[in-house]
Amino acid sequence: AILIIGGAGGVASIAIQLVRALTDLTVIATASRPETRDWVMDLGAHHVIDHSKPLADEIKALGIGSPGFVFSTNGTADNLDAIVELIAPQGHFGLIDDPEALNVSAFKQKSVSTHWEFMFTRSMFETADMDEQGKLLNNVAELIDTGRIRTTLGEVMTPINAETLKEAHRKSEAGRAKGKIVLEGF
Repeated sequence: AILIIGGAGGVASIAIQLVRALTDLTVIATASRPETRDWVMDLGAHHVIDHSKPLADEIKALGIGSPGFVFSTNGTADNLDAIVELIAPQGHFGLIDDPEALNVSAFKQKSVSTHWEFMFTRSMFETADMDEQGKLLNNVAELIDTGRIRTTLGEVMTPINAETLKEAHRKSEAGRAKGKIVLEGF
């Protein structure tokens, strides 16, 4: 199983679909509001747990065991102790947010691997596998074209001005966004 934290956000919304399309893992996503719970279920999550409650207790209540994978898209610093508790031994922990400090030594006893994802690493450092970015995007395009995954567009805000930009940031920072927020039109 995989636990995806921040399930209704833009990155997590795609991650849920990719995991369902490309693996046989059971997908557990976090969401707390009725509309975000519905959103992640519609995207393919098998289970939804409430991130406003203790995550380890929520996982235990499912009765399916500890997830071998945890992907944290936000709130990693706040959830780290719970992640350490709930992840399976020899599990894999991936994250994309930027916690100020992250003490990964807590994972040592369970031999958990930690994986960062930053979409610009290959291009910034001209890594030997730079062409993989294009291959990944082509694979995603094929999944979209064949209907195996869909857009994660949650809201379009217009026009692009200081006020709509501030409102989009408020929604995103407050954890109130569902899917991706797009700003368009001047």
